[in-house]
Amino acid sequence: MSRKILHLLEDKNNQIYQENVARFGVPEEYVRKAFAEETLLKAAAENAVFHVAIQNIEIIGFAQTIQEDSDTAVLDRIIVLPRYAGRGIGTRLLKQAIAEQELKGTKNVIANAGKREAHARRFYEKNGFRLQKETTIEAPWGNKLELAIYRLQLEPEKH
Repeated sequence: MSRKILHLLEDKNNQIYQENVARFGVPEEYVRKAFAEETLLKAAAENAVFHVAIQNIEIIGFAQTIQEDSDTAVLDRIIVLPRYAGRGIGTRLLKQAIAEQELKGTKNVIANAGKREAHARRFYEKNGFRLQKETTIEAPWGNKLELAIYRLQLEPEKH
């Protein structure tokens, strides 16, 4: 998946590049490092969990959660390849990630969207996330990012 995403990001005109790199002014070196295979493997070995969508032995999307503490997980990334968008794959990945957090007893899942990312914001809202606040943060590459921070409160499993 790492190589596929990096390959897609080489085309500066495609949807993934425009929506995730150009819009936020992310330097290319930062993107290469963030999606490098070793970065994703290291995340998986530490506190990240990946849910993967596969079609005909091809990875077509993934969701990544990071456990912040016993009560809170962050939906760090959810990516579906553009030609598979609009088919419910992102929703299924999100639901898998949420189900796993419920099994762990996590109480809250946090998701961030760009303040002006109407599509991402609608996606989280239709899946039960509630807006907690809008804020501006300093990105790791030095730009200011305007974010909408969402929270999904999970109900504990009843046994």
